[in-house]
Amino acid sequence: MLRLGQAVLAVAALLPLSSSQKVIPLSGSDWTLSDPGSNVSVPANLPSQAHLDLYAAGIIDDPLFALNEFSQRWVANSNWTYTSAPISGLSSNGSSTWLLFNGLDTFASISFCGKYVASTDNQFRQYWFEISEILSSCGNEADRVLAVNFGSAPEIANQIASQPGQETWPRGVEQVFEFPNRQFIRKEQSDFGWDWGPAFAPAGPWQPAWIVQLGNEEVYVRNSIIDIYRQGQLNLLPPDQSQPWVVNASLDYFGQLPDGASLSYTLTDLQNKTVSSGALSDLNSTDATVTGSATIPDGTVDLWWPSQLGPQNLYYITISLKSSSNSSLASVTKRVGFRTIVLNETPISDAQLAQGIAPGNNWHFDINGHEFYAKGSNFIPPDPFWARVTPQRIEQLFQSVVAGNQNMLRVWASGAYSPDIMYDLADEYGILLWSEFEFGDALYPVDQAFLDNVRQEAEYNFRRVNHHPSLALWAGGNELENLELEIVSEYYGPEALAKYTAEYETLFIGTLLPAVFENSRSISYTPSSTSNGWQSLNFSNPIPIVERYNNSPTVTNGSIYGETDFYNYDPIVLYNNSALPVGRFSNEFGYHSMPSLQSWRQQVAEADLSFNSTTVLLRDHHYPAGGLNTSNIANSSAGQAQMTEAVELWYPTPSKTDSVANFSAWCHATQIFQSDLYNFEIAFYRRGSGLPNRQLGSLYWQLEDQWVAPTWAGIEYDGRWKVLHYTAKDLYEHVIIAPYYNVTTGDLSVWVTSDLWEAVSSTVTFRWYDWSGTQLAVNTSLSANFNVGAINSTEVLQLVTTDVLGDYNLTNVVLHMTVEAESSLPNSADKLTFRHDNWFHPTALKDAQLVDPDLGLTYSNSSKNFTVTATSGVAAWVWLDYGAGAVVHFDSNAFWLLPNQSREVGYTVQSDTTNGGWIDTVTVQSLWDQTQSTTVGSIGNGSSSGGTPTPYTGAAAVKASVSVLALLAAAVVALL
Repeated sequence: MLRLGQAVLAVAALLPLSSSQKVIPLSGSDWTLSDPGSNVSVPANLPSQAHLDLYAAGIIDDPLFALNEFSQRWVANSNWTYTSAPISGLSSNGSSTWLLFNGLDTFASISFCGKYVASTDNQFRQYWFEISEILSSCGNEADRVLAVNFGSAPEIANQIASQPGQETWPRGVEQVFEFPNRQFIRKEQSDFGWDWGPAFAPAGPWQPAWIVQLGNEEVYVRNSIIDIYRQGQLNLLPPDQSQPWVVNASLDYFGQLPDGASLSYTLTDLQNKTVSSGALSDLNSTDATVTGSATIPDGTVDLWWPSQLGPQNLYYITISLKSSSNSSLASVTKRVGFRTIVLNETPISDAQLAQGIAPGNNWHFDINGHEFYAKGSNFIPPDPFWARVTPQRIEQLFQSVVAGNQNMLRVWASGAYSPDIMYDLADEYGILLWSEFEFGDALYPVDQAFLDNVRQEAEYNFRRVNHHPSLALWAGGNELENLELEIVSEYYGPEALAKYTAEYETLFIGTLLPAVFENSRSISYTPSSTSNGWQSLNFSNPIPIVERYNNSPTVTNGSIYGETDFYNYDPIVLYNNSALPVGRFSNEFGYHSMPSLQSWRQQVAEADLSFNSTTVLLRDHHYPAGGLNTSNIANSSAGQAQMTEAVELWYPTPSKTDSVANFSAWCHATQIFQSDLYNFEIAFYRRGSGLPNRQLGSLYWQLEDQWVAPTWAGIEYDGRWKVLHYTAKDLYEHVIIAPYYNVTTGDLSVWVTSDLWEAVSSTVTFRWYDWSGTQLAVNTSLSANFNVGAINSTEVLQLVTTDVLGDYNLTNVVLHMTVEAESSLPNSADKLTFRHDNWFHPTALKDAQLVDPDLGLTYSNSSKNFTVTATSGVAAWVWLDYGAGAVVHFDSNAFWLLPNQSREVGYTVQSDTTNGGWIDTVTVQSLWDQTQSTTVGSIGNGSSSGGTPTPYTGAAAVKASVSVLALLAAAVVALL
């Protein structure tokens, strides 16, 4: 069930309008989609996109099934017209009549009553057009038809790219995925393909639209901004937290604003109690905006905090626009929160140097004047077709985010600007949204028409969402400095670098930065994710920042000026500390894995369920085709080979007799490697909070999928959690213990890391076992006392394994580490117990002397919990799975158990079409089962007594290629 997000929208919809004002929504099913070129005419909806209406009408199959991405390319290459039924209820004698579109994707020609109105060329802009004269000459109501013709975005992008004198870039700079030339048009860049998603390049009216009629001296507010900040605050600088709050409000309107209009505000809590009210001062009005501000004393309101850092206190603020006679002209209500959030890139202070922090610059976030550790992931468009992304879908994702102990999402550039409901829900759940303008993995044109188009896009979307306390940052785009400019620098020399750096700054510093700083004092801006941060900051200059490029870091393999990202597809990188970058913040890192069998079956035919089937291969877009190409097997085989090689290097190779079960086992094995690698990296970055680089953020790539395919996601398309999301949840606990091992020297260190805001003192324990679960007499400490400071880490064990393990065979040694401490969450007086377990094995698990743990699984009808028990050996990577038809999250999963140890596991059901029958499909397995030829067992009839697991023949295992050579050989055969 949705929480407050829908209530906010309802309040806005119910605001009073003046008596003669008329607003006619154009949303609904009274539309027709047609294309004379393909002889198609079908019923349609608004909002929508052509693929969705064609699918609903049965003209095409599910776009996400099998290889329809390729077979349906004709849809993207066609022109599509949305035509309304005759529009009733319009007055012929209104003062003015307007069309208002919140989003047209992308190249549209609009006509009304058979007459041309306007053309558009930007998916992300709001458009409004006066049609008063056209309406007055449109005599018959039956002729009052609106038609919007959408041109083919790929075709138009190619035409723009081929214009004489068009901008060009050196070879390799522009990252091409499927369709080329995306950088020339203002459309969702991932619509042209990415290495985790398909290329559909959809077209259509993807956002709502209205017809608005106004009387004399009436206005319609089409957009607005509310900016809440501390008095004296400047972007990018930590403000004085004792200062009063400033509320600056600006309304964007069309119509006739009468002279002498005024603004007032009313601030209420969620129980509708008035907290503050009054007139806005310093009024300024133009023919398009009216602006004013008010001051609210410090202490009047309670602060908004991110998840696990404090309560999400929210308020409603109503901005009323009135005439000189005090009659209501318009009113806007928004839900807001009071907080300061700053990207702190200031130089390391003397006090920080005295604490042992390396010189350079900070790069972390401060919330309400307090630094914190940002834990989270990267959010991509959750579907290739935004028109079908529902609030429920976003809320389910955000529930998983909070359940996964995350407090921040980087909303990746090159998708679409997040809808209002996404910020509404983030406000409620306490999820900070690092937001980005929609540019990525390319350099862009800088002609004036392009810059003007971008500026209007940026201002509309910036002003639309700025009031949300969950908004954490605006970045210019993705991988612009650390990828595009670095490619120019490395391969094309200083002259080319100077040229393209200047063009880059024209767009991302000269155009987007003013769109932020001229509209808000409350939010920070960085031109690129990733970057080395700003070199200098001076607000007396028109452009206050000077970027830092190519500064040589003073630490090995990293940066002490900015944030880092990291990808290495050689699986030997696992456990290799020296391979990871050392920086102030990590905003991207990861490795791809296969989705589960249950997900594969939703979008792939049963006959194609093998690791090296053509369908599976072609749905792997790592590596992408590099242009319009329906035969990407050569590139995608490399991605499949990386996953296969990782499994073969580190884990037992699945060899089940049933081909589908083997496919499932291989899919699961790739997820284990992915999780192992992310665990290693998250722990490494978090440990940096107590090292000289003072690392304060870890956002892995990526949160979720937008279809079923091999990707970096931790959550599959329908919401099912991969192994990754469970293990990231574990490593994002407040207090963790983790091993760091140098396989060459045998050096092992163990560290405790805490993100709590007060020091923690307690004891850690260490126990050495063989794989049968027998405790070993290893000559090391069994426990150690520790004290770890606020947002810090400390070493609790240091040894050389070759010294202490003596004659023990390293393939038969396991170290169990446990930390347990009592403390309080930030902004809470309640004492909580924080416990964390971790495991260390000095050799790859493929070489380990695994023992069958003889897992048992029972379900209690009274507690509604499962219990997993290991009876005869150490159980590694215990995995609870379940069949199709439901989305269920277990409280814990992918854990380890000692012999005679049990774990009770609860669960949360997000969706269920099985009427509870999913419980009978639950299975349990460990890494041991990957070595067996048969499938795993289920809990049988689900009785509380449990008993011997019965064979599970539902959505069990998976498989295919057993070696890299076999995979590549199959790819070659397929190409022939």
